[in-house]
Amino acid sequence: QVQLVESGGGLVQAGGSLRLSCAASGRPFRYYAVGWFRQAPGKEREFVAAISWSGDSTYYADSVKGRFTISRDNAKNTVFLQMNSLKPEDTAVYYCAAGNRGTRGLMNYDVDYWGQGTQVTVSS
Repeated sequence: QVQLVESGGGLVQAGGSLRLSCAASGRPFRYYAVGWFRQAPGKEREFVAAISWSGDSTYYADSVKGRFTISRDNAKNTVFLQMNSLKPEDTAVYYCAAGNRGTRGLMNYDVDYWGQGTQVTVSS
């Protein structure tokens, strides 16, 4: 079992930045690809970004490419999502997710573990 706890959400003005963190405990975190998903009110959960277990490969949804950066520190069992140039349409609950079928698996919503989510609200 892997437990994931997100933090760093909050209220920010459009154009601002936030850094989300996902802290893992339980089984060795370094063997899992990790991703971020988000869900806005009335919408389905959508893929945002993913990073391979080694950190060598990253993938982004087109809507966040160039603005968001995913990274990980396996020594600290933590994954980060740096979000810059935030827009009101980025408002959502952001979820951390881990899977052992790689980043491709995560991008196909093949997730083994989910966090509880953290709210991000971007005001215009």
